[in-house]
Amino acid sequence: MSSLARVLPVLLSTAFGLVSTLAGLLLVTFVIGRVMPIDPVVAVVGDKASAQTYAAAREQLGLDQPLYVQFGRYIAGVARGDLGTSTVSNRPVAEDIARVFPATIELATLGILIGVAFGVPLGVYAAHRLNQWPDHLIRFLALFGFSTPVFWLGLLGLLVFYSWLGWIGGPGRIGIAYRFTVPPRTGFMLVDTLLAGRPDAFRNALSHIVLPATLIGYYAMAYIARMTRGFMIEELSKEYVTTARIKGASEARVMWLHAFPNILVPLITVIALSYGLLLEGTVLIETVFSWPGLGLYITNGLFTADMPAVLGGTLVVGLIFVILNKASEISYAFLDPRTTR
Repeated sequence: MSSLARVLPVLLSTAFGLVSTLAGLLLVTFVIGRVMPIDPVVAVVGDKASAQTYAAAREQLGLDQPLYVQFGRYIAGVARGDLGTSTVSNRPVAEDIARVFPATIELATLGILIGVAFGVPLGVYAAHRLNQWPDHLIRFLALFGFSTPVFWLGLLGLLVFYSWLGWIGGPGRIGIAYRFTVPPRTGFMLVDTLLAGRPDAFRNALSHIVLPATLIGYYAMAYIARMTRGFMIEELSKEYVTTARIKGASEARVMWLHAFPNILVPLITVIALSYGLLLEGTVLIETVFSWPGLGLYITNGLFTADMPAVLGGTLVVGLIFVILNKASEISYAFLDPRTTR
């Protein structure tokens, strides 16, 4: 069977699942916007507005219509890429998100690269040295990273590495002296500084991102290492591993060429979900480090009762989770053809 014929049913099933999941996501965000104890009309006109002004604003926002009409308009707007207008910035929410989201992507991507680079080898090694001191040490580091509040680590890191030692840049994406000297071509600060031919600005941007990226990378590493260890322990207990050892295969070959490829399917799901969690869960880190990303945008929207911003950001985060989950499902067909049978 050709690769296309094998993958096509998966693509069709994934497309159906994607559409149905998005419909549910739209319904959930719509309901949240209606049950939140925040009046969007008051957020627009203020609590001192007259009854006539309040009624006119309510009619303009379409909140005087039946819920099914409002939901239909909400779906039509999202289909057009219209997530509403921010009551704070008075700009389309889609434009605001397009402006702040690259900062979150840059931070989360660097974090997941750190998490995978350390989490996978540590998980494999812990399974190899099961119930020995390296295994106990790796399990402790993973448990500490997974259970310790990331905002506390962020504050501690700023105190030690920024305030005391001066090894890293402070809050924000780049120093004030460089902020308006780098053209925002892609929205990714590290890339933009290189495209601008500014190695000094690149080093400054790197000094600002290294600590928050390392902290969320540590969080991702903790989860990935634990899951990798569990997958490998199960795989190493199977008969084909014992057979490979009896035939004289080295431990490195057994671990990486025999057992590890067979855990790739569940491991990819873990990594994809970890990446989604980093894209969503950078709220606290972005707040601590004044990182102008989507998490900080949603947080500020909550504090200012800017519900279009909150719902738009929530919808984007949910969409990312759905896409990452479906992308990992599609990858199964390439990594393990048995999943399509």
